[in-house]
Amino acid sequence: MDNIFVICEIEDGKVADVSLELLTKGRSLANQLNCRLEAIALGHNLKGIEEQIFPYGADVVHIGDDKRLEPYTTLPFTSVVVELFKKEKPQIALLGATTMGRDLGPRVSSALQSGLTADCTALEIGDHEDKRAKKHYKNLLYQIRPAFGGNIVATIINPDHRPQMATVREGVMKKEVFSKTHKGEVKVIDVQKYLKPEDTVVKIIERHIEKNRINIKNASIIVSGGYGMGSKENFSILYELAEVLGGEVGASRAAVDAGFAEHDRQVGQTGVTVRPKLYIACGISGQIQHTAGMEESSMVIAINNDPSAPINKIADFVITGDVMETIPKLIKAYRKNTK
Repeated sequence: MDNIFVICEIEDGKVADVSLELLTKGRSLANQLNCRLEAIALGHNLKGIEEQIFPYGADVVHIGDDKRLEPYTTLPFTSVVVELFKKEKPQIALLGATTMGRDLGPRVSSALQSGLTADCTALEIGDHEDKRAKKHYKNLLYQIRPAFGGNIVATIINPDHRPQMATVREGVMKKEVFSKTHKGEVKVIDVQKYLKPEDTVVKIIERHIEKNRINIKNASIIVSGGYGMGSKENFSILYELAEVLGGEVGASRAAVDAGFAEHDRQVGQTGVTVRPKLYIACGISGQIQHTAGMEESSMVIAINNDPSAPINKIADFVITGDVMETIPKLIKAYRKNTK
């Protein structure tokens, strides 16, 4: 009752990074609320899956192991999670904003009439006073995300319905081991009890999963370009700088929309969230939609001809000037001063 639940995503016997990130955040929230952190693992051949989950702070792992739960399909997963939530009555439920999470989350919240906030960039605990209704709520989940195209940051609350549900994209939260020796309780879900015949009417005949060819998420150096680069041809200089530095090329949403770069390189709320050691923002104004995906970078260098660009506020170093004049000088200087 009133615990925090994380619905884990599992593929080929491995818990997804986004689920481990949510467990890390869930452990922190559970400590604040003085409640237990519980995880749900659904799939098939899940023997020992709890050993991947317990180190991230889970006190309880609910395991539903059934061949009908692999691969993921909407109806059986929804039935199991909804019935489990009706029984356990969590106060908070978290999912990754993945293909699975974006499908499962709305189904579960609709069935429970609980509400759901998608693509959160921060989760906090706080109080709320409804002056009109003269009610004071304590320890609500603040579900924080950019809104209106990234022009504002909205804090969304769900005072009266439970669970308070939110999805979070991979890379937004930090993934940290709580304790390598942490152990909890394993509870076996009676899948047969929860599934109905109509839940299995959809059969997966064949699956084809194509791995990402571009991996900027794990790059330690990212050279990112915005609409201010001017053209797809001008983006080539970013690839040259990235090659010299041993990094990867990223892009803002505006640059991707303009056709300057592929969507796989997009950094921001609707792209990838990154935490490189060095992030070089070239011709990027720095709207909330973009900075939400890179503000945790260890060092940020901004190159922009606008001295009042929003990106400058979070940058460690600002170079004011034309990117097409500045970047060649950086490439030349780096090559000259490195072996």
